[in-house]
Amino acid sequence: MPKGIIGKKIGMTRVFVGDKAIPVTVIQVEPNYVVNIRTPEKDGYSAVVLGAGSRKEKRTPKPLKAIFEKAGVKPLKTLAEFPLKEGEEVQLGQEVKVEDVFEKGDLVDVTGKSKGRGFASAMKRWDFSGFKKSHGSRYHRAVGSIGACSDPGRVWKTKRMPGHYGNETITVQGLEVVDIIPEKNVILVKGSVPGHTNTVLKIKASVIPNRRKGKRKLERAKATYAS
Repeated sequence: MPKGIIGKKIGMTRVFVGDKAIPVTVIQVEPNYVVNIRTPEKDGYSAVVLGAGSRKEKRTPKPLKAIFEKAGVKPLKTLAEFPLKEGEEVQLGQEVKVEDVFEKGDLVDVTGKSKGRGFASAMKRWDFSGFKKSHGSRYHRAVGSIGACSDPGRVWKTKRMPGHYGNETITVQGLEVVDIIPEKNVILVKGSVPGHTNTVLKIKASVIPNRRKGKRKLERAKATYAS
């Protein structure tokens, strides 16, 4: 089974573990279906294409419709590809549920589109402090000087200035799975994830655990040496 699944952000809430309140993001994960399988012989790598959500058949392009018919599934709205490790096997049309992929305590990486904020000022976009708020100041929320006299006599690329803000693909790593509610197709992850309500998310096994395992091993070694 691939260590990844497609979900949809519902919002944030909190859950109590003992006497601690933990902020969590509620992600709805409807059943995913295996739409396509990438193989080393044909594609050069091993991966699985999962689909989720519903799509009107009349609005489904013919090439996609042929792929869905081959897999024996109804037209799906969102497709995402996840790598397959050696030994992991799936079948075309197979149903994948969140409880089949993750369990409580796992660490996951969540990828999604951040909120789009349109054209934003430099203070909002880059968190500039601005100029003085006093009456004598001629500038308050302006960018200020952006050049450097006659040498080099131009504005450098990547200069932090006003412009389009947000609507970028962002991945938040190392979020803990606090709970899974199979009867509601819901997974609760600790902390926040990118995007607004109903944003489509890709949830996959985190690359962090191996690093944390190494860190804990180093801490135990230091403690042993100190004692």
